[in-house]
Amino acid sequence: MARPLRIEYPGAYYHITSRGNERKAIYKSYRDREKFLGYLETASKRYGAVIHVYCLMTNHYHLLLETPRGNLSQIMRHINGAYTTYFNKKRERAGHLFQGRYRAIVVDADEYAQELSRYIHLNPVRAGMVSRPEEHIWSSYRSYAGKEKKPGWLAVDFVLGYFDNKTSAAQSKYREFVASLIGKDYESPLKKTVASTILGNADFVKKIRKKYLPESKDNRNVPALRKLSERLSLKEIENQAQAVFYNEPKLYRKAALFLSHRYSGRKLKDIGSYFGMAGSAVSQASSRFALQVENDQGLRQRIEQVNKELSL
Repeated sequence: MARPLRIEYPGAYYHITSRGNERKAIYKSYRDREKFLGYLETASKRYGAVIHVYCLMTNHYHLLLETPRGNLSQIMRHINGAYTTYFNKKRERAGHLFQGRYRAIVVDADEYAQELSRYIHLNPVRAGMVSRPEEHIWSSYRSYAGKEKKPGWLAVDFVLGYFDNKTSAAQSKYREFVASLIGKDYESPLKKTVASTILGNADFVKKIRKKYLPESKDNRNVPALRKLSERLSLKEIENQAQAVFYNEPKLYRKAALFLSHRYSGRKLKDIGSYFGMAGSAVSQASSRFALQVENDQGLRQRIEQVNKELSL
């Protein structure tokens, strides 16, 4: 199974989901759900996790979570690990409780926090568990709607702040916002996720890719990273290389091929077809040019200029 791409940085927001192994129930009692919420609380206290939204279903859960310390892996090891230990010990079982690794999507919160909170809170309604979100006591909706006092570890002000500065008015408008989609077909905001990894507009994706996805041998083989790179076409890469190496046509094509091989995510045969050569020759030509770049400071600086213009 391909390993997922993990992007971690201080202040990141994530939509988190984790499912039971073989889609089996991960909560079997009232106490199980209480215990899981307790681990959300300790994740907040010990590791600085900011829990904005949650919803516990039967065989999975949803979170909208913020990591001021940039420590998502640590937070999730605590939540899923501690709960698995509790669940297994209580039922005298061993082995995995959750199916594989949790799914974490980096979110442009300003753009999608409202929509995601509604999507998460309407999960029990879509699943036919309840007719209205306030009937499901295992989500943060009742705290958002002013139906109950929120726990100290739950952060509702960020999302409610988009609706009104006054708490009561924000709660009222939020109830209307959520209710407007009850009983209607609507597209999940998660369908706009890029490469199963980032939810945001083009500028947000570009910023994340530039700041938090450095090129490395480990990352090059991550499918999600290759897919993110595919947002650049071979033509875009060639045009920018030509702009930098404008008076050296042979060199700009070598540079364009090298950058296409390294960043485009295209198959060798596709790159070869574009540049008029066999696919098997692409990696060889790219390797030869990489040696030139390594040994020529001026050439390296121009390649870096192309990278900068393309936000690579």
